[in-house]
Amino acid sequence: MSTIRTERLSENVGAKVLDVDADRLSTDPDLPTAVAEALEKYGVLLFPELHATDEAMAGFCARLGTLIDFSHRPPANEKVMEISFDPSNPNAEYLRSNEFWHIDGLLDEIAPKTSILTARVTSAEGGETEFASTYAAYDELSDEERQRFAELRVVHTFDAVQRMTYTDPTPEQLADWATRTAREHPLVWEHDSGRRSLVLGATASHIVGMDVDEGKALLAELRDRVTGPGKVCSHSWTEGDTVFWDNTGLVHRVREFDRDKPRVMHRLTVAGEEKIK
Repeated sequence: MSTIRTERLSENVGAKVLDVDADRLSTDPDLPTAVAEALEKYGVLLFPELHATDEAMAGFCARLGTLIDFSHRPPANEKVMEISFDPSNPNAEYLRSNEFWHIDGLLDEIAPKTSILTARVTSAEGGETEFASTYAAYDELSDEERQRFAELRVVHTFDAVQRMTYTDPTPEQLADWATRTAREHPLVWEHDSGRRSLVLGATASHIVGMDVDEGKALLAELRDRVTGPGKVCSHSWTEGDTVFWDNTGLVHRVREFDRDKPRVMHRLTVAGEEKIK
């Protein structure tokens, strides 16, 4: 049975993997199991300066689950999404919203299980990625809050997250955003594993049946509690770094950086296995 050596990155979430290089991704048949177990424990795994190719990363990550196909987006590997502000990137307009705390794929029928990001070109300043545990946030709720929140449902929309970046949207933007499917999720996710986490972030539009302003205030309060002092793991990227995170139990965001200068990240995504319920 393969094992990996780790070192905690913060008290609440995250660990650095100390003994895995790019070659081991393809030569150690038990490594995917070890990584999956460590990811369940720590939420975030940093592989510093791994320098694995897209092909090597895709091959390894496919052993963790089904990879989502990004064939309509660059670069050439259909399993890889390029995250950059290069004018040739068709998603550059939407990527500005990554600055706000979010969970990937809440507008999909099933949210992704694991997200994997590799730094290809890093920014000289800023651009850190931050993570906070929504499992830990649920665990810290009072009994009264757990009972109350178990009944609440939240509507998530593309419009909600894009309005955080574009406060005065054009009619064309509004029409585009309106084509995206809205999703209603419980505020508390009861996972098949028995664990519970909060489901919130920048896509949250309103709480069903609650006054809009009151609902937004509650969601903002919970976000601030999830991401409060001492609860965030922040990673400053070095070229070649790879980070895996449990998308079902974390919120994340990127910190500001100069978008007029190159910054290129390559993302792979392992498809989810359970609906939010």
